Amino acid sequence: MFPGHWQILIVLLVVLLLFGNRLPQLARSMGMSLTEFKKGIKEIDEKPADDSKDPTP
Repeated sequence: MFPGHWQILIVLLVVLLLFGNRLPQLARSMGMSLTEFKKGIKEIDEKPADDSKDPTP
């Protein structure tokens, strides 16, 4: 039912041959996206803490 080890290896080799020149660009853009995502999460976590310091009348 599931593909064997050799079949998976052949499929990965074909994917590498077809998309090999784009893989570094893809990895770089995914890393940059992850960094921006983490920055956004950090800003969201810090923002409520800053708002709670201001007294509301």
